[in-house]
Amino acid sequence: MTTQPEQVLENNLITQLQGLGHKSVTIKTESDLVTNLKSQLEKHNNTSFSDTEFNKILLHLGKGNIFEKAKTLRDKFVLLRDSGDKSYIEFINQDFWCQNQFQVTNQITINGKRENRYDVTILINGLPLVQIELKRRGIELKEAFNQIQRYQRDSFASNHALFQYVQIFVISNGVNTKYYANSPKQSFKQTFFWSKENNSNITQLTDFASVFLEPCHIAKMITKYIVLHESDKILMVLRPYQFFAVEAIIDRVKNSTKNGYIWHTTGSGKTLTSFKASQILTNNPKIKKVVFVVDRQDLDDQTVKEFRAFQKDSIDGTENTKMLVEQFLDDSRPLMVTTIQKLNAAISKVKFRNQIERLKDDKIVFIFDECHRSQFGDTHQRIVNYFTNHQLFGFTGTPIFVKNAVSKKSIKQTTANLFNDCLHRYVITDAIRDENVLKFSIEYYNVFKQKHGIEDVQVEGIDKKEVYESDQYVELIANYIISNHNRKTYNRTFTAMFCVSTVDVLIKYYELFKAKKEAGEHNLKIATIFTYTENEEDKNADGNIPEENYDMAAEPETEYQKASRDKLDEFIADYNSMFLTRHSAKDGNTFLNYKKDISKRVRNRQIDILLVVNMFLTGFDSKPLNTLYVDKNLKYHGLIQAYSRTNRVLNEKKSQGNILAFRNLKKDTDDAIGLFSDKNAKETIIIAPYEEHLKAFNKAYKQLMSIAPTVDSVNDLETEDEELAFAKAFREIMRLKNILASFTDFKFDDTYMKEQEFVDYSSKYLDLHDKIKTNHQKEAVSVLDEIDFELELIHRDEINVAYILRLLAELKNASKDEQTKKQKEILDIVAGETELRSKKELIEKFILQNLPNIKDDGDIDGHFNSYWEEETKVALDKLSTEEALNKDKVEHIINDYLFTGRMATEDKIIDALNQQPSVLQRETISNRVTTKIINFVKTFINGVGVS
Repeated sequence: MTTQPEQVLENNLITQLQGLGHKSVTIKTESDLVTNLKSQLEKHNNTSFSDTEFNKILLHLGKGNIFEKAKTLRDKFVLLRDSGDKSYIEFINQDFWCQNQFQVTNQITINGKRENRYDVTILINGLPLVQIELKRRGIELKEAFNQIQRYQRDSFASNHALFQYVQIFVISNGVNTKYYANSPKQSFKQTFFWSKENNSNITQLTDFASVFLEPCHIAKMITKYIVLHESDKILMVLRPYQFFAVEAIIDRVKNSTKNGYIWHTTGSGKTLTSFKASQILTNNPKIKKVVFVVDRQDLDDQTVKEFRAFQKDSIDGTENTKMLVEQFLDDSRPLMVTTIQKLNAAISKVKFRNQIERLKDDKIVFIFDECHRSQFGDTHQRIVNYFTNHQLFGFTGTPIFVKNAVSKKSIKQTTANLFNDCLHRYVITDAIRDENVLKFSIEYYNVFKQKHGIEDVQVEGIDKKEVYESDQYVELIANYIISNHNRKTYNRTFTAMFCVSTVDVLIKYYELFKAKKEAGEHNLKIATIFTYTENEEDKNADGNIPEENYDMAAEPETEYQKASRDKLDEFIADYNSMFLTRHSAKDGNTFLNYKKDISKRVRNRQIDILLVVNMFLTGFDSKPLNTLYVDKNLKYHGLIQAYSRTNRVLNEKKSQGNILAFRNLKKDTDDAIGLFSDKNAKETIIIAPYEEHLKAFNKAYKQLMSIAPTVDSVNDLETEDEELAFAKAFREIMRLKNILASFTDFKFDDTYMKEQEFVDYSSKYLDLHDKIKTNHQKEAVSVLDEIDFELELIHRDEINVAYILRLLAELKNASKDEQTKKQKEILDIVAGETELRSKKELIEKFILQNLPNIKDDGDIDGHFNSYWEEETKVALDKLSTEEALNKDKVEHIINDYLFTGRMATEDKIIDALNQQPSVLQRETISNRVTTKIINFVKTFINGVGVS
């Protein structure tokens, strides 16, 4: 047998869970679930409930959404008894998590919009808190995820909505098993493998169940390691490496007075890990204070915001040292966030030191964010000397070893010197393997070899200032960036940073880019930020990133600083003009506000290229940033930190972080990778060169040809298994083409496949996707359910209605012989582009009926707008008439949908009807009207920015 039937997988799992300590119970309906809940809550609370009392509990449990129910689960309910007394009803024991009631059942059937039958459910105290969805071996794991998504839509919120209490979902096909938190916003990219402490993944269902689903462990995950994110109203569950790190810190505090550090690679979620460690430690009665320490004011603000997002009232920031001291003295504040500078001032300045004197012997735990920063060494001894009962814990993605340490007074300070043992490590190779961060694609552009016939590395012996600041050099690189930026960022779907060696060089680049923009050579939005103090000069020989200084309060003292400040003011004025803001750098606070605004706009993709010297190369996270241009020397932790700005996971289209180096950094890159992972990690961290991806693409093309040798032959595929094979083969083509397209060398001519072929096959691929959607509406089962149609890989941001209009202008002016050919090309492009596919019929109608009658070629846009407005009005009238809808109310629903992104509720849809349907008809009519409105928006409104 090549595959294991789902029923066998399910039966084996239930037997295993019983062996682990989950008691088997037969629950087939919602009524059974409610009856069992009553008996289990009675047992857990050592009491009994009358029907009236239990109905009060059910009413309480039924309130709220998923996020609010997660809070309800963790709170006690004050039950007013029939006798008039009050009882405190506990739904889960959070302090002694093993002391709960554990059950397992399967095939619970819930009737909602559709009847759904769930695979395996783990009940804790009668509430369904873990839901396991199984698929047979060979089925892609994402289909189990998609199945749960359908349950969310169809039935989890139905009746008493008890399945909205699920805290953790588990999905498995026997071979691969992942888990994730229940949340209204779910993404397959937020599903995780569990692992051993050494980061080796546990993928087989039986192995996973024996560790993760063991009653005490799953209860501990739910009660201790799920975080309720207040800002986004979502649940987050810790990944295994985060769990092991927190456990290690807690164990160290419980059983030792030694310090320790956590080495988790940049981008792996250290803030969540450190928050959870801090939160748990504050519950330890022996600990007076937990102090979370960052090394920059903006990170102070950022951390406070993130901590509050995890727990609303968890923390207050410290705006100044006086406030820090006040919080030290406030017994109601067990958790504090502050900067290294304020902490240093508190224990150094006499007036502050005397105030906190009474705390010096109390147990205080300090947690340092990014403890690789060199400046911490200066403060370390003061903290150790002042607080007599302290423990220090550090988090870093790039520890300081002897090899990359900076000497201070002839002593090389390392992370281990300051923090003792590494308590847990999760390095970049682990994160890439787990798809928690992306690989790097590194291209080296050899300026000097092309221009002067000498290797870049030989330039080290030449006068650097003369070479690297020459007009020729700067012009070459600026032109190269302008020429290749759209390719590297997928037509500005993503954003970039450009880091240079000094403020002088930054000024030169900025002014050149500005001049070229004014000359019409590009329309990139370029912003910059730098400090005009000495630390923004890349003078340190090791090539690492110096610490940033935001203390801009004092007036510049040197002529150089005055000139730099004038330029900064000038560039901020450009920024204000571009974004209609009022920023300045007159003091530290205003400069910090400018920096925060830049951070926000980079994350929102409003800035194409951010030009920097050192700022933003550490501690800045932006998922849409995918490219780093480098014109400076970098080494070791500075290099990895800078590169890591680009490799945050976002979506399928973002397949790697792009590094375009204008210096010869190959050896430095290899050395850094070797230091922070292992000597053989290069292949794991850096994607293969262009030639290897080209080879893989051509191999995938041959595979496609063996299944469907021509575009038309896709129509002749007889079975769904054959269609499935085609979809998988073309999906691999799309993935490889997505990677190839980011290389500056890419041309379709290099591949065996013609570009028009790719477009034609894309259309057939989308046909299959449409087919599976139709099947779902009919509730038919299709083997095409087995794969994930990754439509993001087809979508091209430059192909939109405005682009099609430019092609229509060319069609209008083409000779009669060319017109038929060009018309087919246009319609093929429309059919192969996800955003335009729904508009194909309308565009074709415009070409056939309207285009021949347009006299003025320059007014095609105007005619198309008028045509589109008329067609939109006709379609809206048709929708309103067919479904007997109030047109004004439909327009209001559409406007709300466009503004909020959320479709109207069933009640609002029904309210828009001219005649109210029967209760039995409500759901059918509401679903049909909702689908039609969404299709109307997709066809007539989304992506139609043509004016």
